[in-house]
Amino acid sequence: MNVVLLRIAARNLMRQRKRTMLLAGAIAFGIMIVTIINGFAGSFVKNISDNFSYLMGGHVFVSGSEYTPSGKRISIIRDDSVIMQALEDSGQKWVSLQKTSQTIATLIFEGKSMQQTLTGIDLSHSGMIKERLALVDGNWDNISWPNAIIISQSIAKKLNVLPGDVLVAQLQTITGQNNVGEFRVAAITIDSSFVGSMMTYVQLEYLNSLIGLGKNEYMSLGIMLERLEKSGPFANALYTSMKGMGLNLFDRSTKKEDGSMTPFQAMLLEQKTEQWTGTKYRLYTIDDVLAQAQQIVVALDTGSTVVLIVLFAIVMIGISNTFRMAMYERIREIGTMRAIGVQRNEIRSMFLYEALLLALAGAIAGIILALIAMGLLTFISFDPLSPVFLILKRGHFSFYVPPLRAIGNILLIAVLTLVAVYAPANAAAKLPPAEALRTVK
Repeated sequence: MNVVLLRIAARNLMRQRKRTMLLAGAIAFGIMIVTIINGFAGSFVKNISDNFSYLMGGHVFVSGSEYTPSGKRISIIRDDSVIMQALEDSGQKWVSLQKTSQTIATLIFEGKSMQQTLTGIDLSHSGMIKERLALVDGNWDNISWPNAIIISQSIAKKLNVLPGDVLVAQLQTITGQNNVGEFRVAAITIDSSFVGSMMTYVQLEYLNSLIGLGKNEYMSLGIMLERLEKSGPFANALYTSMKGMGLNLFDRSTKKEDGSMTPFQAMLLEQKTEQWTGTKYRLYTIDDVLAQAQQIVVALDTGSTVVLIVLFAIVMIGISNTFRMAMYERIREIGTMRAIGVQRNEIRSMFLYEALLLALAGAIAGIILALIAMGLLTFISFDPLSPVFLILKRGHFSFYVPPLRAIGNILLIAVLTLVAVYAPANAAAKLPPAEALRTVK
């Protein structure tokens, strides 16, 4: 790199401050918009995964399916000792395990009713409950009741219930028979999200007795890890371990050739169409469930690149015309430089250096503006009942810009700027010195 030409290029940009500020501002605006989109996309999947991990009680899940003598398929894990052994043999570490059963029930109180998903867990020994749920009424001592139920504030308001009230629940067993149970309101929680407001927690043992499962049986095992990023390798190791122990498993790599389904969706379809004997296990991660969210991120990243190119296509026209005009304004200066021995390629390089400095200044300014804008957006708080809550972090926007993505955007801007300036730079380099010196502006 010719340091002298670089200094001359910087001086030329400073000579036309207003023009330089306008061009750099246009570049900065494009980079700012794209960086914000990239930042939102970067945290989109993680926020959804974290929120759903909390709602579903884990990062990795094992569920069992079997057919009854009548041919009805039910979700059940009867004996988890072999699963626990497979977990130990896999050599992987986890934070906590949560056994759950679920059913849809109609809750009734004094003539008012509403449908809810009842999630049965061991309330007394679930660290997730006390860690994740904030109570507005009732207390944690009440969750030791055999028929305890924890409901959200919105449900309590609709049913007009208070801690200690007894709800009637109409539901079906896993084999399709109607049943009725009574639940006593142990606590009322703040709604965690519009989905969380529909989650109702009850004692696993009592729920199992109502839906026809045994005391030690359940539907799904949730495994919480230290970090979400470990869920894929953990699931692969556990799958290998379970397969090695002779367990009947649905193939995790199953997918449709036309790409119309994610592996998880294909696995569910396989479960509906395939017949088997005994218990067949499904192993999946929170990322498998939310695989389509990753497609949204790809679409956002692609869209941001398209936006950048479209915005910069407009800016390139202005940059090209501006540098062409600058060439004519400095034509005698170029002639003088050529007359004292400056080579054509050095004249060309001088203009390209100006373009590169302009692009870098605009890109850096754009990233700084994007960081400020993203910082301000994180202060916006959303209603927990809003559907957008699931893509947020604790009710606020969060952003993560992958460093390589930011560097890629800067390089793209630099290349496009050099392309826009190359034609006028080349024209300036080809000016005959004598003709340039005779030119009168």
